[in-house]
Amino acid sequence: MQLIADYKCQTGEGPLWHPDEKVVYWLDIPPGRLFKYDPTTGHHEQCFDLDGESVGGFTIQTDGSLLLFMAKGAIKVWKNGQFKTIVESIPGEENSRFNDVMADPAGRVFCGTMPSPGKLGKLYRLDHDGSITQVLDEIRCSNGMGFTPNRKQMYYTDSGARTIYLFDYDKTTSALTHQRVFLKTPDDEGVPDGMTVDAEGYVWTAKWDGYMLVRYAPDGTEERRIPFPTKKVSCVTFGGNDYTDMYVTTAGGNDKAENGEHAGALYRLNLGIKGVPEFRSKILI
Repeated sequence: MQLIADYKCQTGEGPLWHPDEKVVYWLDIPPGRLFKYDPTTGHHEQCFDLDGESVGGFTIQTDGSLLLFMAKGAIKVWKNGQFKTIVESIPGEENSRFNDVMADPAGRVFCGTMPSPGKLGKLYRLDHDGSITQVLDEIRCSNGMGFTPNRKQMYYTDSGARTIYLFDYDKTTSALTHQRVFLKTPDDEGVPDGMTVDAEGYVWTAKWDGYMLVRYAPDGTEERRIPFPTKKVSCVTFGGNDYTDMYVTTAGGNDKAENGEHAGALYRLNLGIKGVPEFRSKILI
């Protein structure tokens, strides 16, 4: 395991490998900071700091630009250092923000929101024309998602319920049906947070407050766990030229005494297990 960069992220999250640029991007959600790391040169940098305008997740568009999912349901495109607003806000999400998003095989985007005073979170779908549709309601904490290799099922994490669900997925419509429990995390093993699915169809989930990354077989049995020196392990993605590099974000950099010396850092490990490229969003802008 290699420590790549420690920007003391309060909530380091959402790492994504950009196959065009050959870099990995990741976020610090609450302050709205975006970073990138180039493994070829070893250089890493902060790309922008929105000074408290939260960014809860992002996808990579087909043209290589980044689609940012923000507070109040706002969605913006970041390209060549410039921002363009796609969605101003979502009614009812004035006191919330997006948290973890994922493009699907059709280029639509599933995007969840955090709970806010008096209401729980939701899962939305952003369609190609920029319209928003509510998919799920009463979500305690919308989080990591991923697809099975045949693209016929989708995993979805509700961290507040300590549960990863499995849905049937229709690529033509992006409809989710037949919800069932894939796995429920024991109370003493951290909270399931961000996730990804590798080329063998195994599920990797980061355990917030659990000091670990865990790999599960498609039948839900634990295959292995990777211990981390930091408490809040938040998300994982595959990258590199052959997609065997694993980039893992952590949180808690605002309280390293509680969460570990390098809490909030980005880590890399390579176990010889291959991942797959994430899907790109195809939202008309």
